[in-house]
Amino acid sequence: MAGQHLPVPRLEGVSREQFMQHLYPQRKPLVLEGIDLGPCTSKWTVDYLSQVGGKKEVKIHVAAVAQMDFISKNFVYRTLPFDQLVQRAAEEKHKEFFVSEDVADIRKQFPLLKGDIKFPEFFKEEQFFSSVFRISSPGLQLWTHYDVMDNLLIQVTGKKRVVLFSPRDAQYLYLKGTKSEVLNIDNPDLAKYPLFSKARRYECSLEAGDVLFIPALWFHNVISEEFGVGVNIFWKHLPSECYDKTDTYGNKDPTAASRAAQILDRALKTLAELPEEYRDFYARRMVLHIQDKAYSKNSE
Repeated sequence: MAGQHLPVPRLEGVSREQFMQHLYPQRKPLVLEGIDLGPCTSKWTVDYLSQVGGKKEVKIHVAAVAQMDFISKNFVYRTLPFDQLVQRAAEEKHKEFFVSEDVADIRKQFPLLKGDIKFPEFFKEEQFFSSVFRISSPGLQLWTHYDVMDNLLIQVTGKKRVVLFSPRDAQYLYLKGTKSEVLNIDNPDLAKYPLFSKARRYECSLEAGDVLFIPALWFHNVISEEFGVGVNIFWKHLPSECYDKTDTYGNKDPTAASRAAQILDRALKTLAELPEEYRDFYARRMVLHIQDKAYSKNSE
């Protein structure tokens, strides 16, 4: 049975009040159109960004293939001057694929570009964590993963296709940490990943000026259909004390979740002391107990 293919809803002219009171609590992806982003959608050409961004060095991922895989690490980390990143990523014919991954605040990192872009005021300033350039080569595909913070993906120029999967479908995505092993989500190897077909697939296309709200824990896979410039804005949906204070990149699980995972690992080691028949039985009882006590009773 194939999983459902569902469009991500699109809304135009959403106000801060409408988003915060009615849309944000639903915890569902949403494409926002007609948001005032400032002049960046017309100004941020390759030449302009190269000139204004200058030689400031940025961290990037570079791969020889379009489909980047974080699990096998089929890419290398490099540092390039910003102007070179923009120019090389924009090349129509290329032997290497580039994507920027510098975690910072672009308003401080590139103060001369700050006045060109307006961040949607859909969160409190004290919740802000980072803003990150997403400058990527045409054809580049980023692996399916989740983030532990809410984020807005602003598509400033170019086009992207984004496919998302609900946190409720995590059991179908063959996870290793925060990433899915299924790289080819359009033509998956169902002999190897038979449960993947059960995952509900939410899909949208982003063009210049579109803003995608990605709630924390929603898995997403991004393809750059052409060279483009995007900006990710991450903010803390939970109280600050819930997050790991040593988390520079904003990709560590909340501290309570990490502690629970450690306790589970210890429980599994204890179960391993039993013969297989008993280990299997009590493991199944533990799963049922977790489902009863921890799974949400709210239907999607």
